[in-house]
Amino acid sequence: MPQSGVGTPAPPAPVDLADPAFWQLPPAEQAAAFRYLRSLTAPVYFAERPGGLLRRPRGFHALVRHADVVAASRNPQVFASAPGVTTPEPARWVRALFGDSMVNLDDPRHAQLRRIVSRAFTPRLIGRVEQSIGAIAARIVDEVIAHRPEDFVPAVAAELPFQVICTMMGIPEELRPEILHQVDQASEHTGLRRPLRERIRMPGQGLRALARMQRMVAALGRERRRRPTDDLISALVSADLGGRGLTGRELGAFFSLLLVAGVETTRNALAHGLHLLTVHPEQRALLLADPERHLDGAVEEIVRHATPIIQFRRTLAADHQLNGTRLARGEKVVLFYGSANRDEAVFPDPDAFDITREPNRQLGFGGGGPHFCLGAHLARQELKTLYRELYTRLPEVRSVGAPELVPSSFDHRVRSLQFTF
Repeated sequence: MPQSGVGTPAPPAPVDLADPAFWQLPPAEQAAAFRYLRSLTAPVYFAERPGGLLRRPRGFHALVRHADVVAASRNPQVFASAPGVTTPEPARWVRALFGDSMVNLDDPRHAQLRRIVSRAFTPRLIGRVEQSIGAIAARIVDEVIAHRPEDFVPAVAAELPFQVICTMMGIPEELRPEILHQVDQASEHTGLRRPLRERIRMPGQGLRALARMQRMVAALGRERRRRPTDDLISALVSADLGGRGLTGRELGAFFSLLLVAGVETTRNALAHGLHLLTVHPEQRALLLADPERHLDGAVEEIVRHATPIIQFRRTLAADHQLNGTRLARGEKVVLFYGSANRDEAVFPDPDAFDITREPNRQLGFGGGGPHFCLGAHLARQELKTLYRELYTRLPEVRSVGAPELVPSSFDHRVRSLQFTF
């Protein structure tokens, strides 16, 4: 437990970011804990595993300030992504079997894969994707009006990014229900504290789902190599950069990243946004009065306020000094994006929801550097298009009650959000 210094507010309660119980506290208590940690001069170390005679202690330094998260994000030579940015880090056998996700790679391999992916996003493909977002959003609102579903998450928030990514990749319609089922199986229990029996069973269930999904995508990749079409899979497997495109395993790993990262994060931002615009009627009225003026600002503020991804970790590739604290090679730091997005040094009145906030240097898509989110533009387009369609056709749409959140140290996940119009 860190000690407070002169002029530092005392912590509201014992703070232990490594304890799964912390992530089951009410959001207000978590926010108070991060306010306290931001008030300290140096990053605090939290032990995940105590030391002993036969093992070294293991833990991480918590980077909770905006400036520190940005500095670590933009210095990959010191703050490395390998062997993994998630908790726990992927096991070697899992990486060997499924391939390395781009988020867990460093240069030069990360740069090579990112160039292949970036080259595949041609202006023609981007134009088609933007058209498809509008068509999918319109169809979703049509179905909401026709069927009046009660839960915003499956009916709207999850449906839009999933259908957009499948359309962009060129996934046939008949395969999409099965892929969606595998995505749910792979990501359902991320970041949860579960009984031992479930901790043993659920990773196996998630890995089987991931394997099925990657086999389906690898088969599509082989088919597109033989008969390419005008979609992202064809572009990725036939990209000519250094004489190659993505292998089947790399394609599967990239598709998994798109689905789990792209669908989950956009889904959660959309759900949080509907609720924020419901419980802040003055901001909702501002948006409805002039959507073209305020829609961009609303999206940035929703992403800042919700921060769909809570944390990523980095491993020190060299000794480093940060705010007077010596970080040793091999040690871990965790970048807490949600805390950085409430940093009082950057955001006046940081807990307020203000769609006119300017500037809004939110870190919901990362802190910059080589791992800045590849899908940031796509996510922004999805949020803007869906909210424009929704509030134009159903201006009285609103959430009913608070969102049902999933206790997680990794993402700000919404399981369910009741809504009406």
